[in-house]
Amino acid sequence: MNLINIEKIVKAFTESKLFDNASFSLQEGEKVGVIGINGTGKTTLLKMMAGMEEPDEGNITTANHVVIRYLPQQPEFDLEMSALDCVLEGNVSDENRWTIESDAKAMMNRLGVRDFAQPAGQLSGGQRKRLALASVLLSPADILLLDEPTNHLDNEMADWLEEHLKRWKGTLVMVTHDRYFLDSVCNRIVEIDKGSVYSYQTNYSGFLELKAQREDMEKASERKRQSILRVELEWMRRGARARSTKQKAHIRRYEELRDRQAPVQDARLELGSISARLGKTIVELEHLCKRYGERKLIDDFSYIFLKGDRVGLIGPNGCGKSTLMKMIAGIVPQDSGQVVVGQTVKMGYYAQEISSEEPEDDGQEKGIDFSYMNPEQRVIDYVKDTAEYIRTADGVVTASAMLEKFLFPPEKQYSPIGKLSGGEKKRLNLLRVLFTSPNFLLLDELSNNLDIATLTILEDYLDRYEGVVVAVSHDRYFLDRTMKRIFAFEGDGKLRQYEGGYTDYSMRKAAEAEEAQETSAKTAVKADTAAAEKGRRTRGPQKLKFTYKEQKDYETIEADMADLENRIAALEQEMEISAHDFVKLNKLMTGKEELEAALEEKMERWMYLEELAAKIAEQ
Repeated sequence: MNLINIEKIVKAFTESKLFDNASFSLQEGEKVGVIGINGTGKTTLLKMMAGMEEPDEGNITTANHVVIRYLPQQPEFDLEMSALDCVLEGNVSDENRWTIESDAKAMMNRLGVRDFAQPAGQLSGGQRKRLALASVLLSPADILLLDEPTNHLDNEMADWLEEHLKRWKGTLVMVTHDRYFLDSVCNRIVEIDKGSVYSYQTNYSGFLELKAQREDMEKASERKRQSILRVELEWMRRGARARSTKQKAHIRRYEELRDRQAPVQDARLELGSISARLGKTIVELEHLCKRYGERKLIDDFSYIFLKGDRVGLIGPNGCGKSTLMKMIAGIVPQDSGQVVVGQTVKMGYYAQEISSEEPEDDGQEKGIDFSYMNPEQRVIDYVKDTAEYIRTADGVVTASAMLEKFLFPPEKQYSPIGKLSGGEKKRLNLLRVLFTSPNFLLLDELSNNLDIATLTILEDYLDRYEGVVVAVSHDRYFLDRTMKRIFAFEGDGKLRQYEGGYTDYSMRKAAEAEEAQETSAKTAVKADTAAAEKGRRTRGPQKLKFTYKEQKDYETIEADMADLENRIAALEQEMEISAHDFVKLNKLMTGKEELEAALEEKMERWMYLEELAAKIAEQ
């Protein structure tokens, strides 16, 4: 069933045309991921689908009685309203209040908002976004429109939301730059590119392949057009006369070929700055401790950064990741311990939040960017405040030329910052950080609001970057792609080191959980055996016999083992089919390991029961 139909829409903001004769339709049960470079109109498309904005031209038709709920990028609440009431607003009636309130509290706990009575005005922007997400997910709806739902979620929350949306039976359209999330949840990808909407009936991995095929076909078509045009041009130069209808049609074909617009090549964000040289001493953290009131964030943490280090910091929201970054940057003082910074270190600090209020100390003495943006300042002046030129591997590049490499065309460079989208502001801020040629990069939640194209080129840049990178990120793909070591905040101020990226970390944690489960199961079996033996000794020489539970287990255990073996074999077949789907393969491997652990436990139990049965038979 067609739920929403968008036909030949045109939408422009000032000099920028977002949609030019674009069409799109949404079918029941689809889970659509909307992607595109920041500023191309992803949020605008969602707002038009929600009925919050109208196209300049074209039609948007929504099926009758369809209920739509929209999650904005920056939700607004009554600042005096409690957190719980913010979630319940619009969702509660007298009949369902008890049930909905219980569900709301459970979801708020899951999303890390545990003070239900706290006024919205005392919450951070990230906490308010999570309240809005909970409110939307609790609402009865046919269509969910989610704008950046994974922003401000830690890894555990993102995993939970991923599973929740996969199980959800309704229709979903979301804007997100989390590539693992797109791959796992979506069955259709919609790309907004140069005013057009392109649809791909696949997940993100399939989209990459199909887009490459589309671009190859466009290039082949353009080569053919140019070849025919050369022949036609030669015919025209020979002095073709339009005396016959046939010749007039020939001339019209030539003019149509000549005037047909060639496919526009994607602008490419290019990074090639040269970082300053690093000396022998880089940054050394010695026994760092930090508390806020009774809350212990960091307890006795030490680490020595080496050349080429790529360190990712992960953990629940509010655990102290950003605080540790700011301590390294010298913005926040530690309670005890020492941060030793080498004389040659030049830090570039990309902050999580962009402020419109000018700080008292602009931090330039330390080479740190505090992410202050004056909405009235022109884009080019914001960059020139840092430097007029930057030295790159290709020579000296002006601020204007570097802005073009960062997908800011000349007409946009002289616009005020306040007219940029949230993602464009993030991209501009990243340029300013890199314009200082730092050799020690601190990236705090870089993937929030940055489009996939920017993230991809940045990842390639970090491959060639010779300095040190420390990143706080909940983007699992980014951590896998760029990081060599993970420090996880695991409670009570303790950080634990894991080698590799995020997937290596999660596999290690899963293996440890399995080991703990196996140990617990073996301990329980030994305890049962010891208790039974002790009972037999106490009662004196008596005939052995099965307990009620042992008898039931003995009757069913072989069938249970056969079932587990069949399920493992089925998973192995599915793994062969899904060898190129990394996300699915990773989940299949986890499921297989769980089944194998259960089978091993059953086998140990079976061996014990067989030995006991043999002894009973010998009596």
